[in-house]
Amino acid sequence: MKRIVVTGGAGFIGSNFVRYTLNTYPEVHVVNVDKLTYAGNLDNLKDLDASRHTFVQADIADAEAMAKAMEGCDAVVNFAADSHVDRSIMEASDFIATNVRGVHNILEAAKAQGTKRVLLVSTDEVYGSIAEGSFRETDPVGPRNPYSASKAGGELLGLSYFHTFGIPVIITRGSNTYGPYQYPEKVLPLFVTNAIDNEPLPLYGDGKNVRDWLFVEDHCRGVDHALRHGTPGEIYNIAGENERENIALTTKILECVGKDDSLIRPVKDRPGHDRRYSIDSTKLKALGWEPQMDWETGVALTVKWYQENEWWWRKIKTGEFLEYYKRQYADRGSA
Repeated sequence: MKRIVVTGGAGFIGSNFVRYTLNTYPEVHVVNVDKLTYAGNLDNLKDLDASRHTFVQADIADAEAMAKAMEGCDAVVNFAADSHVDRSIMEASDFIATNVRGVHNILEAAKAQGTKRVLLVSTDEVYGSIAEGSFRETDPVGPRNPYSASKAGGELLGLSYFHTFGIPVIITRGSNTYGPYQYPEKVLPLFVTNAIDNEPLPLYGDGKNVRDWLFVEDHCRGVDHALRHGTPGEIYNIAGENERENIALTTKILECVGKDDSLIRPVKDRPGHDRRYSIDSTKLKALGWEPQMDWETGVALTVKWYQENEWWWRKIKTGEFLEYYKRQYADRGSA
């Protein structure tokens, strides 16, 4: 694979994947396709080697633009997605356009051009909530919000192109990912940056919803491993194996920042808030991948990154973000 198209490569996980690929494979050229919506940020791509990285501003929902961007590529890795559950509850149409129609355009371009690998990055949220145990790839999906439903729709479309047209589609489902360059609407960077500024940390409900936390580089390595060693037509879970209640994450963040729990503000829970996500990565581990970052170290490193890179997030937490934040939390009240 000498030429890889990475969609959504100016976003959080996508930009980390671009850096990982360029650092790991000196023979690879990355074509980075991003629409540069609110979460796409060219600051995420600073200092990349321009001789091995081409940026294309385009929307994957634009079929013509995607066909052009994918010309001559050996593989495409699709990170492009509208991905925030709260935003999908407020307005779902963009999620359908990107997460379903955009995937269709990638698949059509791959079919026309004979692309060797198509990897669709998805989420553990497509499974829905699980009280005990962990979901395996053979379990049925049960998405419970517009975001996860749109991701499941894109997955099913991809698998249909594998079975109908032989397109070499591989799907990964990652657990909650954290690390540098994450847009501060998500809970970890939101809580870190709020704590730095002595602003309240709006914790949903009783704070006992459980998520499995996956460090972003572990996620990138998992996606790369599935791309290079996975079998077309197969799905691979990528788990961090670090399940924590949201209240535990919140107190850990406050500890790292050096603030006390007086900043915690319980608020009314999200509609349809899944109680617990958990996935089993045995299948990908059998191919040689393992998560490497432990939770305590990963959270501390991530908090430190936001402390040391205020230049990156302070300009984000104005304008569009501030309007979203007011809509999301102003009328939520206390839990």
